[in-house]
Order: sequence, then C-alpha cells, then structure tokens
Amino acid sequence: MKISVEKIGKKFVKEWIVRNASFELLAGQQYTFVGPNGSGKSTLLQLLTGIMPASEGTIKYIDKTGKEIEVDHWYKHLVVAAPYLELIEEFTLRELIQFHSKFKPFKNGLSFNDFEDFIQLSHASGKTLRHFSSGMKQRVKLGLAFMSDVPVIFLDEPTTNLDVLGINWYLDHVIHHTQNQLVLLGSNVKQEYEFCENIISVSAFK
Repeated sequence: MKISVEKIGKKFVKEWIVRNASFELLAGQQYTFVGPNGSGKSTLLQLLTGIMPASEGTIKYIDKTGKEIEVDHWYKHLVVAAPYLELIEEFTLRELIQFHSKFKPFKNGLSFNDFEDFIQLSHASGKTLRHFSSGMKQRVKLGLAFMSDVPVIFLDEPTTNLDVLGINWYLDHVIHHTQNQLVLLGSNVKQEYEFCENIISVSAFK
C-alpha cells in the first residue's frame, strides 16, 4: 500500500489551510503530522482519508500489487479514530461491533467477546453508546482502529478524552497491533507519537 500526494491544498473561502503538500506514505511505516493547533493537521488527514475533497493537487492510492485504487473504493482500505468521528449512539456496544465488522472484519477472526475484553469494556456490552463517557467512546474508536483488518489506520489526536489508564492502554497497543500497516497520526502531543520515526511538519505546507 502506498499513498502518493502531489501538491495538494485545501482552501476555505479565501484562506489556504494547507497548500503545496507533496510526499509519499509507505506500507509498514508510521507517520505523524505535527504542528500547533490550527496548523492544518486534521484537515490534511481528512484530505487523505477522502472525508473532504482537495481544492488542488492529486492523491493516488496504490495497492500492494501496484494498481491504483479508485477513490470510491478507498474507504474499504482504511479505518479512522478521531474526535470528529461520530459513533452511532443509538447502538449498544455489541450492536456497533457487529455493524462495524460487516464492513471491516477483525484481525485473526477476533470474536466480539474478545474485542470487548480488549477494549476493557465487556461490562458495557449491552449499554447504549449515548450513555458512554467520552473516554469510553474514544477507547471504542481506538479498539476498532487497532483490530480492523485494513491496510491503513488514521489516528487523529488519539489520546483525546483518555485518562492516564486509557493513555497507557493506547501506548501499550498502538505499536503491537499495527505492525505491517500504514499508520498516519495527527498530533501535537509527543507522548502520542514517541514511537514514530517519520515526522512531517504541517507548518511547511503553507
């Protein structure tokens, strides 16, 4: 899997949030986009996920055979954990897991029970998500990101709303469960990406 980015930019009204961004992202590597609040980290990640269209430039998604992936099918190859990603709050935790797994199966045939144990929320299996704390929701998002059998993982501000135990849980699993995948982070908190060797400053894309 490879993502090839050439001179992409995003403009809102008259302001360029990101411009002239060019780089390649390769499978089996972790990349962190860093920069202060408002620098365009989340915007850039959303451009790469396809959540929002670029105002200029091109993004190409290449699979492991060297074939370009059509934009309309790109969503099948990725999973996202981000503060702006909404969960279906009418679902119970188990219902959400079942729904998600229909589109993004779990790695190694992980069972629903084992997944709930993995995110340490087996006691809340039948609880509706609207009654989850923000930290519990974030753990669900991260768990789905870590355990979905897809080639690309997007983690935007991954420890948002997590307490100390939750942050330690994230750090324990972010490397172990993402091997051989392309991992893309957006962060300005060093603790979230201290394991990452590839650091890209978003401030350069202005």
